[in-house]
Amino acid sequence: MNNSSKEVLKINQLNAIYSNSSNYVLNGLDLNMKRGDRLALVGRSGCGKSTVAKAVIQLLPNGSICRGEIFLNGKNLLKLDKASMQTIRGKEVGLIYQDPMSRLNPLMTIGDHLVDTFIAHDNSASISYLVKRAKDLLEKVGINPLRFNSFPHEFSGGMRQRVAIALAIALRPTLIIADEPTTSLDTIIANQIMSELISLCDDLGTALLLISHDLSMVYKWCNKIAILDCGHIIESGNIKEVISNPKTDVAQRLINSAKVLEGSERSIISKRTELLQVNRLRCWHNIGFWPFNSFWLKAVNEVTFSLYQGETLGIVGPSGCGKSTLCRALMGLLPIRGGSIIFLGKNISSFNRKYLNKLRKYIQIIFQDPSACLNPKMSVIEAIIDPILIHNLSSRSQAKERARNLLTLVGLTPTQIYEKCLPSQLSGGQQQRVVIARALALNPKILICDESISMLDTEIQAEVLELLRSLQEKLKLSMLFITHDLSVAAGFCHRVLVFEKGEIIEENLGRNMLDNPQKYLTKKMVEACPRLPE
Repeated sequence: MNNSSKEVLKINQLNAIYSNSSNYVLNGLDLNMKRGDRLALVGRSGCGKSTVAKAVIQLLPNGSICRGEIFLNGKNLLKLDKASMQTIRGKEVGLIYQDPMSRLNPLMTIGDHLVDTFIAHDNSASISYLVKRAKDLLEKVGINPLRFNSFPHEFSGGMRQRVAIALAIALRPTLIIADEPTTSLDTIIANQIMSELISLCDDLGTALLLISHDLSMVYKWCNKIAILDCGHIIESGNIKEVISNPKTDVAQRLINSAKVLEGSERSIISKRTELLQVNRLRCWHNIGFWPFNSFWLKAVNEVTFSLYQGETLGIVGPSGCGKSTLCRALMGLLPIRGGSIIFLGKNISSFNRKYLNKLRKYIQIIFQDPSACLNPKMSVIEAIIDPILIHNLSSRSQAKERARNLLTLVGLTPTQIYEKCLPSQLSGGQQQRVVIARALALNPKILICDESISMLDTEIQAEVLELLRSLQEKLKLSMLFITHDLSVAAGFCHRVLVFEKGEIIEENLGRNMLDNPQKYLTKKMVEACPRLPE
C-alpha cells in the first residue's frame, strides 16, 4: 500500500454514553483518516466533538460506556488493556488541549515536561541526550532553548500552547488530535500556532484531527471536514466542496452563522450624542522593586477616544496590548495614573469609592467565561435580582418581576423553566444570555463586552451578537466591544480602534478596517483573519 494512503484512524459505529446520562453522546459514529489528512471535526457545543477525542485516547470518565471499533494503525483500541493504551498515548497519538495549563504541571519546568515524556516511553537514553532532544524540540516550535528551565506561569498563552504542541509531537505520533487549540489566543498568535502545527505535521507525515467550532479557521488550515450532529457524522468530504455546497440543514446553518460573524459594515450613528469621553488616560503598573529597581508597565498609555449614544465601538489588539486593562479602568476596578474619564459630563476618574459604586450601575460588563461569572449555587432568577437588591432599586417581588421580563428580553422563555435552573444546567449560550440579563438589570447606559463570545461555538456566537444588536436598538445602549478577532469587530461594530502596547494606533469604520488597514499590526491582523469564501 502507498505510504501516503495508509489508514491511520478508522472508527466504526462508535457509541458512547456517560455514567450520569441516559442519552448517547456518540451514536453510530463512523470516521476514517489517512496519513497526511488534515481533517476538521466541527459542530455546535454538545454535539460530541470532544468526546470523540476522549474515546480515541480512551480517557472517558469512569463509568462511561464506549462500544464499536476504533482502529489506530490497525490496532483496535477498545480491546487493549490499560498498559498498552498508556504506551500508545503520546507515542502513536498526541493530544493538544484547548487550555495548555490543563496539560502542564505548574511545579515542573518546561524542559522537565519534555524529558519526562521521553523517559516514560524509553528510559534507556542518557539524560544529556534527552535534554538535547528537548531543546531541539523547543526550538522547532519557536521557543528559545534558553527557556528550558522556565516554569509554565512564566510563559504567555501562545508560548504555553507551543509547549503543548512540542509535547504532542515529541514521540513523532502518526495522529495528532487538537481540541480547540486556538480558542483562547488572539488572531495573530492563533495564526502562528496553526502555521507551525501544520508545518510540523507535514514534516512528520502526521495526520491531524482538528476539533473546532470555528469554520473560518478550519477552512484555512484543513483539507477535509466532518460535520457532527447528535453524535454522528451528517456530512463530510473535501472542505472546499462542503463549504461551497452544503447538503444538510445543520451544515448550512453553521456556514451561514460563520458568515454572519464576518458581517457587513454597520451604518454610521447619525445623532452624535457623546456619552463617554476618555482623555489621555494612563494606567501604569510598577512591576519593579521601588525605589531600587522601579519599572513601569504602561498597560494603557495616553489613550483618547469618545463613545456615542447607541454606538458600538470595537477595541481590537493582540494579547497583552491593554484592552482588558482599559475596560477595568473605566469600571473603576483599577487605579489610573493620569488623564480623565468623562461620563455624562462628569469626571468619574476623580470620584471616591462610594460614588463609584453608585455610578457602576450605569456601566456594566460582560466577561468572556459566563460560567465563571455566575454563582454555581444561585438559581438564574436569584443571579439576576441580586444586583437590583444590592443597589436597593426595588423590593424583592418587584425585582423578580423585572428579572422575568429580562429573561423574556434575552430569549430564555418560557421563563418558569429557566428561572429555577442552576448555571450548570444551562448551555454556554444560555449562561451568556443570563449574564446579559443580569447586566441589563440596572438599566445601564454602557455595556462593556470583554471577549464575551470567544468561548461560544459559531452558531451561538451569531445568536448572541444578534441579541446584542436588537437590545442595543430597543434600549439605546452604547457598547464597548473588546475582542482579538478583527473580522468579528469589523462586522459588528460601527467604529474600531486598534490597540498596540497600550496605545491606539489606528481608528476606522468597521468594514474599512478590513478593506484598507494602514498600520503594520493592523495589516498583520487582517492577514491572520481566517475568512470563508464569498
